[in-house]
Amino acid sequence: MGGQSPDFEVKLAHDAADLRAAQALRYRVFVQELGGQGDMVDHEAGLERDRFDPFCDHLLLLDKSRAPATSDAEKAEPGKANAGQVVGVYRVMTSQQAEAAGGFYCAGEYDLAPLLGSGRTLLELGRSCVHPDYRGGTALYHLWSALAAHVERHDIEVLFGVASFHGTDIAKLAQPLSMLQHNHLAPAHLRPKSRAYQPMDLIAKDQLDRRAATLETPALIKAYLRVGGCIGDGAFVDHAFNTTDVCLILDIARMNERHRKLYTSGRVRS
Repeated sequence: MGGQSPDFEVKLAHDAADLRAAQALRYRVFVQELGGQGDMVDHEAGLERDRFDPFCDHLLLLDKSRAPATSDAEKAEPGKANAGQVVGVYRVMTSQQAEAAGGFYCAGEYDLAPLLGSGRTLLELGRSCVHPDYRGGTALYHLWSALAAHVERHDIEVLFGVASFHGTDIAKLAQPLSMLQHNHLAPAHLRPKSRAYQPMDLIAKDQLDRRAATLETPALIKAYLRVGGCIGDGAFVDHAFNTTDVCLILDIARMNERHRKLYTSGRVRS
């Protein structure tokens, strides 16, 4: 970033150019960086996309102090207001959007019956990523703040989605997976189960190296755990995406008051 402070703005994607900018960042992170694939990945155009994209809302974090990437600029509308490079994205889907799409994305990996039968208003989260230059700063906070505004707007009670560990070698992930299983399992009435069940209790609780397990847990998962998030039953090994996934659930009512106030203080431009 050359030492220049970012000028962040979060907005909802409004058109094809916005969506392509989100898919371009996803391609950079999920395909080029992490080695993921998928039936609809467009290597020629540099886009990571799937069949759910047209049905979802896409939160875009822009740095208005940074010119759009070349591929984004070529696709953007000339003179488009508030132009900037897309440096973070979050894909979100309500129950109504999922009905139009034929189901939630997560349903391909987890049996969502406990969530779907809960009578609660749901929001699925997915495809969250941040440009490498913006990790470790306030980018994720801005995305979360915008997500909070979306939650308030739609009266959401429960957030959920798959979050990923890089790689599919379960032995290398034994410490963090076991820590999640032993300490952060969701209540039974909200606990989805993996459809290709990969046990997570790989190391006995009294044998865990908690420091190693914490260090090996991705920042996004740790962020959800800090505000009261919990996980479903079993992991799902996604060979196509080169990840090992866990299902995260966040019941807004179970958050403590301090985190609830922090979480529900954001605003996003629609």
